Amino acid sequence: MADLPLDSPQIVELKSRLFPWWDSNARDLPWRFGKTTPWGILVSEVMSQQTQMSRVAPYWTTWMNVWPDARALAKASTAEVITAWGHLGYPRRALRLQECARVVAEKYNNRLPQRYEELIALPGVGDYTASAVLSFAFNARIAVIDTNIRRVLSRAALGVESLGGAATVAERNLANDLLPRDSKESNIWNQATMELGAMVCTAKNPQCEICPLCEKCNFVAAGKPGLAEGRTRPRQHFKGTNRQVRGLILHALRSKTDAEPLCYRELVKLWPKSAQLDECLMSLDDDGLIELLPDKAIRFPK
Repeated sequence: MADLPLDSPQIVELKSRLFPWWDSNARDLPWRFGKTTPWGILVSEVMSQQTQMSRVAPYWTTWMNVWPDARALAKASTAEVITAWGHLGYPRRALRLQECARVVAEKYNNRLPQRYEELIALPGVGDYTASAVLSFAFNARIAVIDTNIRRVLSRAALGVESLGGAATVAERNLANDLLPRDSKESNIWNQATMELGAMVCTAKNPQCEICPLCEKCNFVAAGKPGLAEGRTRPRQHFKGTNRQVRGLILHALRSKTDAEPLCYRELVKLWPKSAQLDECLMSLDDDGLIELLPDKAIRFPK
């Protein structure tokens, strides 16, 4: 990888173009620009994993109105938490978030810790989430490395396509090399680079004609070699999968207006393939998302 010192003309130029773009184009999401607490930022990051931020915003707003801090969420019932998660997908995240809330409420007196080692030890918090919270909530100088940021930095600075998959040592080194020295600037750099990757420098169809980095982008200058080759696995189909069946089951439970369990006869109407239905019921029970009763009726855990 090329040596890219923080004060190199190329990097200075990239920053001078990216920051004004952020000021004019950043989406006004409810957890940005100092409008929420560190806990609110952590909730937004957990909800945004594998889910578009535009979809997350209304769920986040409702969630934070009901449970504004870790202690409030820790006291909620499992059924309330799963129901409020709605159609965000991957509902195990909701349970892990509540586990995290219990630790924060009990061990840290309802305040998020500000050390990386303590954050990453929380349930459901990995490297990306811990780094994002430190940067976005506490203005810590730390590289935040997600798919969008990796793609922007690889293209603009190195002139090559990001190949997806797990972040490489080279990509982590690049992200750290380009991080501004000033902690507040590093916060903006992380958010702006991520936003650019989500909205403009997209994987398959980058809008280079409106990108603020276009004139200085090594990827554009090289003719966009290997564009969109980063997809390392085929896109997964949804129809007919266990994920679809699990979603139908949870949706049916959320839609019930009474506290009675959902009987197996009603479940078969949702999905007539009994073997797959039973497999999904067992997996939901194993994940703690439902309680499977002796007569194969189900309800949310209490």
